[in-house]
Amino acid sequence: MQESSRMTSPDRVRADARRNRERVLAAARAVFAERGLDAPMAAVARRAGVGVATLYRHFPTRDALVREAFARQRETCSRALAEALAAADPWDGLRHLVETVCALHREERGFPAAFLAAFPGAAPEHARLGRRAERDLALLVRRARESGALRPDFHPSDLVMALVAHCGMVAALPDDAAASRRLVAYLLQSFRADRANAPLPPPSALSLGALLSTARGPGGLSPSSSRRPGTRG
Repeated sequence: MQESSRMTSPDRVRADARRNRERVLAAARAVFAERGLDAPMAAVARRAGVGVATLYRHFPTRDALVREAFARQRETCSRALAEALAAADPWDGLRHLVETVCALHREERGFPAAFLAAFPGAAPEHARLGRRAERDLALLVRRARESGALRPDFHPSDLVMALVAHCGMVAALPDDAAASRRLVAYLLQSFRADRANAPLPPPSALSLGALLSTARGPGGLSPSSSRRPGTRG
């Protein structure tokens, strides 16, 4: 009787629930990296070794699962941007931001799609954070240009373009960290004012906002993504 009581104690139940939750999050990151953010939620449950009902209890929608699976990475990006703005040398801040975000791309291949997708279930919050990030990026770029380190024709959209290019390379060469680091080094060198030997074509219309609203193709979230886990295959 005492043994049964120990096995069903509240502490044991909570510990089991925490383990299940962590298994689901780890499985979600792996499945999303392999199959994109629109992968069937049943596949996540199978990978985690839990029932779909268990997944439901922890994450009632796909959006909730995606947000939580990559919460640490998003927080790291936000912190890196704040640290970049606080840096005494704006160029050092910009370099730190680029290197940090690209390192996240390498570590979690599902994260780029999660970051670029607009998370329909939290659209107002996501849009607000996106607008703030765009303002902060523009401020960082302006400071770096004014310091004389960043080439004078650099545009904030160039940074977005560089990150998208890096995402594509990581998708094509997921296990080649050396290629990732070399591309980041090339990009950062090309940003420097002392490397601006020839004028660039006009900047593109890329922005974080535009990216967020169009990143719902393969691997991104679709408008139907707020369905409850388990309602798809």
